[in-house]
Amino acid sequence: MTIDAEVFWARLTAAEIQARATPETVVLIPVASIEQHGPHLAVGVDTLLATAVAERTARRMLAAGQPALVTPTIWSGLAEHHMAFGGTMTLDLATFSALVGGIARSVARHGFRRIALVNGHGGNTEAVASAAIELTRSLGVPVVGLTYWLANADTFGPILESQPNVMHACEAETSMMMAVAPDCVRTDRIQAAVPKRFAPPAPPGFKRSRPFAEMTDTGVIGDPRSASAEKGERLLEAAAKRLSEEFARPELWS
Repeated sequence: MTIDAEVFWARLTAAEIQARATPETVVLIPVASIEQHGPHLAVGVDTLLATAVAERTARRMLAAGQPALVTPTIWSGLAEHHMAFGGTMTLDLATFSALVGGIARSVARHGFRRIALVNGHGGNTEAVASAAIELTRSLGVPVVGLTYWLANADTFGPILESQPNVMHACEAETSMMMAVAPDCVRTDRIQAAVPKRFAPPAPPGFKRSRPFAEMTDTGVIGDPRSASAEKGERLLEAAAKRLSEEFARPELWS
């Protein structure tokens, strides 16, 4: 791979990064979590998938002549609701907000003027949206915040068989992990991952804190049995296509 085709910030030298600090360059900051994903998926699901979506998006943008970079993924988020199942790492809101803000401020100080927080963990959704608003105000630079499956509700639904969008360690996430990191999927444990009980999410527009241990007996929301790598590839490509198209719109950044 040539230097010009590299999208990962961490794989470039300081001088190579600064050479890309143009007003048109979009810097994607993947934001994720390390948390339980049932008995069949590794705890790094959100981190691996947020990174994959950001990378595929940036590569599509480069192919279309739109400069883009992907910072290292923020791998720890707001995951208190998963702690009871083990394997989870969590931050409090103040620490999480400070971490996201510090990285975004560093990017802006190097001369970049388009910053996107690409979230891959449901527990971060509201905090990422608030961070984008506050950082735009404090930095004087447009910072866009999004959760990749919420930005793709219309494209993910037709691909999935048993659910309308991403849930948790479900058909969607299991499919994407089969495409991205099949060694992190314990296929012999998928049947055991199917919950005997799970509570549906709050209706649209409503939000409350609720431990996952009260919502599901396996740590899973949804049914992963219909997952496939082919389906995961379609989901990832749909996400990257939507985000790359949106990031290319000057109106998003004006």
